[in-house]
Amino acid sequence: MSDDAPAPTRTHGAGATRTFDVRHVQLGRALLAALAAVMGTFSPDHSASVGLAVFSGWAIATALVLLIGAWLAFPRERRSVPILLGVLTLLAGMATGIPGLRSTALFFVVVIAWALIAGVAELIGGVRLRRSAASLEGVLRSERRDEGRDGVLAGALTIALGIGLLLVNPAYSLEYFISEAGRSFTMTGITIGVGLFGGYAAIIAVFLGIAGFSPRRPAAEDGTRSGGSA
Repeated sequence: MSDDAPAPTRTHGAGATRTFDVRHVQLGRALLAALAAVMGTFSPDHSASVGLAVFSGWAIATALVLLIGAWLAFPRERRSVPILLGVLTLLAGMATGIPGLRSTALFFVVVIAWALIAGVAELIGGVRLRRSAASLEGVLRSERRDEGRDGVLAGALTIALGIGLLLVNPAYSLEYFISEAGRSFTMTGITIGVGLFGGYAAIIAVFLGIAGFSPRRPAAEDGTRSGGSA
């Protein structure tokens, strides 16, 4: 063998080995969603200020995971969807991050708009990824199909959050009495809205956690990832 043969280089192509991959982005999103679910569900205060504080913190942190993950975990041709999701989520988090502007109306307007737009974007991205998998072979085809499926389901869940919030009347108020507690309580529209977001965060945390921990075959085991032999 010649001593001056070029040394192998690490690329960002289909067969490259990455320190970070899509599963790390999924697990990061799952962890943040789980924290938001815990804070939103178990907080004794379901007011607009608390709900927006939880949403804002979750949105900004999730946006950072998406934007950083777009460069570290995705090849160049597949960065558009995580970047778009990151930008949309960051804007929603910033819009709800000013304490003096937090109100019931702001919660419903921003969260509904974010859920519908980001949900559609992720769903369409998942559909396109599944379609592109049809032209591939081997493990790469399976990975693209699975990631596309995850995107479709995550997008559908986010859209469902937006639709669910659309069905809630922000001005709704119902007083009721619980004899065991010996006191009256009030169920309001914002209480329901914050509860829906907490439920969404819990479901998406479980879903992305399962997706992130699902076993994947290492890239080095597949000799046909790039469509041929070296």
